[in-house]
Amino acid sequence: MKADVVTIEAGSAGSVDLDEGIFGLKPRADLLQRAVRWQLANRQSGTHKAQGRSEVNGSTRKIVNQKGSGGARHGNRKAPQFRGGGKAFGPVVRSHGHDLPKKVRKLALKTALSTKQAEGKLIVLDEAKMASSKTRALADNLAKLGLSNALIIDGVEVDDNFARAAANIPNIDVLPFMGANVYDILRRDILVLTKSGLERLEERLK
Repeated sequence: MKADVVTIEAGSAGSVDLDEGIFGLKPRADLLQRAVRWQLANRQSGTHKAQGRSEVNGSTRKIVNQKGSGGARHGNRKAPQFRGGGKAFGPVVRSHGHDLPKKVRKLALKTALSTKQAEGKLIVLDEAKMASSKTRALADNLAKLGLSNALIIDGVEVDDNFARAAANIPNIDVLPFMGANVYDILRRDILVLTKSGLERLEERLK
């Protein structure tokens, strides 16, 4: 399939062929959900922690007699039902990550790219380079392209001036091709691929 190529100044720069095996797949919401859930689970720090009754400071003296008090048979004040006691079944430090097969991850990324193409929200850019790192200059160019919420994926490295200019623009993300992932593609409205980024992605996903 063909896709038009535009310049950063919103001019025309010819067209490119998109790989049907990467940009022509049927939408699979289940794959996208699995990939996003896997990414967000791996991102969680898992450093949450509550103290159990064995970790709370306090006396271990039995607070009332076992019999004859007319009340419950309590042990010490570190029990969870008392103020200042330990937490019963509280959170502990752990990893939230889980496995997702490489084939599923690869197919999910292809599906995300295909979804953007099917929705008409894929733009191919000639190159993502700027003569200066002025945010205003890049913001004006993005306005010409109609981009207010977009992910821009470049080749091996992102141009320094372009990255610095884009850093101050809200809802505009810039990534090298190796950083392309399902979550970032879906969280932005428009996906912008440079010609270099497109070639590298197709090599990576074949």
